[in-house]
Amino acid sequence: MKLAKPEALGFDAARLARIDAFLDERYIRAGRFKGLQFLLAREGEPFHFTSMGSRGEDGRPVEANTLFRIASMTKPVTSIAFMMLVEEGRVALDDPVHRVLPEFKGVGVYNGGGGGVPFVTRPTEQPMRMIDLLRHTSGLTYGFQNRSNIDLAHREGRLEAWHGNLDLDGFVAALGKLPLEFSPGEAWNYSVSTDVLGAVVQRVSGMSLDAFFAERIFQPLGMVDTFFHVPADKLDRLGDAYAFTPDDPLKLVDKAGGRSAWSRAPTLVSGGGGLVSTSADYHRFCTMLLNRGELDGARIVSRKTIELMTMNHLPGNGDLAGMSRSLFSEAVLAGTGFGLGFAVNMDVAKGMVPGSVGEFYWGGMYSTAFFVDPLERITMVFMTQLMPSSTYPVRRELKTLIYSALAD
Repeated sequence: MKLAKPEALGFDAARLARIDAFLDERYIRAGRFKGLQFLLAREGEPFHFTSMGSRGEDGRPVEANTLFRIASMTKPVTSIAFMMLVEEGRVALDDPVHRVLPEFKGVGVYNGGGGGVPFVTRPTEQPMRMIDLLRHTSGLTYGFQNRSNIDLAHREGRLEAWHGNLDLDGFVAALGKLPLEFSPGEAWNYSVSTDVLGAVVQRVSGMSLDAFFAERIFQPLGMVDTFFHVPADKLDRLGDAYAFTPDDPLKLVDKAGGRSAWSRAPTLVSGGGGLVSTSADYHRFCTMLLNRGELDGARIVSRKTIELMTMNHLPGNGDLAGMSRSLFSEAVLAGTGFGLGFAVNMDVAKGMVPGSVGEFYWGGMYSTAFFVDPLERITMVFMTQLMPSSTYPVRRELKTLIYSALAD
């Protein structure tokens, strides 16, 4: 990858060197991450790119084209896909979800039961709308949150959003038989909403979600290394994935190669968390967002659509600190709103980390992350492979170090 000179883009090279030293000392030599990668760009021009550590148990180094499981960094891609269909007039943000997915017709709100006792429900105050899927105000949940009887029903029914036992239509049908945690629009809960949104994209477009992504997004953007399962001729570039546990801070959970869950096509194509990608590919996606929907002559969505997506859409202009019922999130909640697929920085002071109002971002459960700062024209992609993402505060640390190196 050709890198611009940091000084030409308003960054202090000596201060940028602190980032590499910090990551090496704090995370690689300390044994917290096996390997990592970090790409920083301004005006779409990469000027700092670091790979360090190994891909996993075989000790091979992280390289420029190493593949990473990006998990919930899939969500912005699915959100863009949906908004492409909105632009074509085929679906609208205020459409009831049941217009496209009749499995959700008449779904109720939890009012008792579960854990072996039949659920009792009450009617929703308003129907679940498409906008609720994009901003996680649908009333849906994730089974791994372990906080409600509905979460329990997810686990008992093996309603897994990644490599589960159901295809996407079967997944939607099973969800439609469970109550919602709250009436749509009343609260924010990190959930399978974006997987349901992927089902909407499939039904409205008449294409499988993976085919839609490949044809309508990845090919136009030149994202040649982003997919739901890794082709056989690229498997040697995938690293191992780990989980932090009290007994083992680097417990192997997905071995690279032919045994990896990503070496074969998934039964459930997860718009909420299924993609594998590279730093270079996701940088191209971020640059399209920075350019308000266009990259190298390929227009994915309009400028006004990006503007709409990156506004705060939480009811009453609320923030996640006030509206969240989730025990798991890819965002630090104070001063953070939520748009149509992204967290949005509303109040830099409340977040207590340097940044810009209007910056938007998200991350994945394997501790990957990205942000786009339209004010300073900065984008960042960070890759590693350790779950859960809440294990270490690396994202906040990176932001502090990045903005401390901004010289203009």
